Amino acid sequence: MTRLTLAAASAFLLLASCGGGDYEIEIVSSRAHLVSGGDALVRVYAPEGATITLNGVDVSDSFRSDADSLLGLIDGLQLGSNTLAVGASQVELTNYPASGPMISGPHEEPFVCGVAEANVALTGESLGEPLDEDCSAPTRVDYVYLSTDGEFHPLPEGQRPSDVTETTTMDGTTVPFIVRVETRTINRAIYESALLHDPEDATPDPWTRSPGWNGKLIYTHGGGCQAGWHVQGNRTGGVLREGLLQDGYAVTSSSLNVYGQNCNDLLASETHMMVKERFVESYGEPIYTVATGGSGGSYQSHQTADNYPGVFDGIIVRSSFPDVISATSATVSDTRLLHYFFEETAPGTFTREQQKAVAGFREWASIPSLSRSAERIDPVFDGSVEVEEQGGGIKDIEALRDGRYDPKTNPSGFRPTVYEHAVNAYGRDPETGFAGRPLDNVGIQYGLAALNNGAITTTQFLNLNEGIGGYDADANHVRTRHIANEHAARMARGTGRILYGGGGLESTPVIDYRTYTDDRERGDIHMIVHQFSTRARLLEANGHTDNHVMTIGGRWGYTEAEPDLRSLFHQMDAWLTGIASDDSVWDLGEKVAANKPADLVDGCWDNRSEPRQWIEQPITFAGSGVCQELYPAYQTPRHVAGAPLANNVVKCELKATAASDYEVEFSDAEMDRLKKTFPDGVCDWTRPGKYAGYLGTWRSFGPSPVNLVE
Repeated sequence: MTRLTLAAASAFLLLASCGGGDYEIEIVSSRAHLVSGGDALVRVYAPEGATITLNGVDVSDSFRSDADSLLGLIDGLQLGSNTLAVGASQVELTNYPASGPMISGPHEEPFVCGVAEANVALTGESLGEPLDEDCSAPTRVDYVYLSTDGEFHPLPEGQRPSDVTETTTMDGTTVPFIVRVETRTINRAIYESALLHDPEDATPDPWTRSPGWNGKLIYTHGGGCQAGWHVQGNRTGGVLREGLLQDGYAVTSSSLNVYGQNCNDLLASETHMMVKERFVESYGEPIYTVATGGSGGSYQSHQTADNYPGVFDGIIVRSSFPDVISATSATVSDTRLLHYFFEETAPGTFTREQQKAVAGFREWASIPSLSRSAERIDPVFDGSVEVEEQGGGIKDIEALRDGRYDPKTNPSGFRPTVYEHAVNAYGRDPETGFAGRPLDNVGIQYGLAALNNGAITTTQFLNLNEGIGGYDADANHVRTRHIANEHAARMARGTGRILYGGGGLESTPVIDYRTYTDDRERGDIHMIVHQFSTRARLLEANGHTDNHVMTIGGRWGYTEAEPDLRSLFHQMDAWLTGIASDDSVWDLGEKVAANKPADLVDGCWDNRSEPRQWIEQPITFAGSGVCQELYPAYQTPRHVAGAPLANNVVKCELKATAASDYEVEFSDAEMDRLKKTFPDGVCDWTRPGKYAGYLGTWRSFGPSPVNLVE
């Protein structure tokens, strides 16, 4: 069997012999310095009968012959450093608690458990009351089956129901459609894994694969963000995915990989590592692991692939964004400022068409809609104000209501924002004590493109930029522009909180698919421009986008009537299988480009008539062609202000205002106003912005000291 193992995914160590033999030791389930839960799956390339010790204790009985090596699941690791040895070779393993953390820094407090509310494997049962303050729960295994009625049901003990269906996997194996679901807690998250397995067969383990498992793993994610802090959550990204299971894939996910329960990519990445580690220890090393998810699931897929290469071997994302900090939070923050200006500061001075021109959106309704989404940066819930001005996204979680921050009644309370949730990465502002905020609008000329193309007048442009203002620490509107915290901005760019694209993502196959939503009458945050921002970052970082494919407008199901999602998974399978079997001397990035299936290309579906038509053409932000006509891309407020398509600048470099930079003429008086509005200059978008520079992959914020961010 071919196994796809990226160099970053596992740890091989071979130490010089002092007598007694040299042997290769591979930590299969994780990196050697990031082991959790007291156990690890280990492969030793040594003859049968070799003595293997853990901290001086013989653990040889934990190993069995496996092809040309010995494979063992060792347990009883002590917290901290452990030594695994065979002959003259040894490797140090660093073990962390099953509750974490390893690289994400101190746990967030308070933290509300969700195990009692979780519905385990459709049984109607929960995991029970939490066992400790880390929301731990015992491991349990349940079985469900796909019925002839098309639904999953719990598999009763004893006589097998007559309505159990069968499935034939992509490997051609026919098995009962019975699914083994393992549920447990890890890193304070509820974790589920599912795969086809008949309980009458031998219990699967790293040496015994279930006949129904094709050896490949899919990691699912959930979207959201607004209330994604201070909670464990009670649902995962979903593992009972009929189509994936039908093909024989194993599926796994966790509650902290649902962004509506954890809007923090760093914690999500750590959870990815620990959940995958548990899966490998339970079932063995997968041939490959593919991440999938939409919206908030795309954040996680992109950023773990880039910042922690090897955890995922490919990603399939939809309704995508590069990350939550730049593409999303900056966009909704700008939109709330604009909406406030249009409705409160200068009502009636801009028509709705002019407002759209300034915001960049296709639909005017996206302005109030995205303004409401700025709740994620606002720590204060005030039910007396308009919904566009509300914050405190945990307002509906009763257990947290009394403890949340209020500047008047509870100034020491916790602040539910996307920045506070990631305070381990951003640090604290020494003046306020609040989390550093990588958010800045100094020098931004709102409505610049609208001015240059004649959609708004010079007077409107000047009034807008004089009156737009910014946010104070509590996201209240103030007359002055807001300034990014320098440390937070450096961490955002340097550690990949703002997607870089040139880490592991450079050599990760990416399929980005979507349904077009820019034209929704009520507005929608999932605008197509964001996937172009991701591609622009890949191009900027790597000089190519050979590993990135976009497709729009499909029937995104796993059925004959809606076949397009299955097609994408099968194309990704062919892609990854080709890479795994490529024994050339090329580096991984070259293999990724060389093994992309010939039929896996950019394109879109024309659904205006039946039969629908597949249009194969490059998908670009601005260009000609049927796909661009069917699914046109629109800008964000920052793009209208001149920002690059990549939209990855926290704080722009400034340049002096000059009349020659505009397509319109300003009077002398107007130029004076412009210079007073921007006394330090305006954004120079030809430069990469301040605080650019990526610090590298596999960074830690503690407690692991390896690659620790100082």
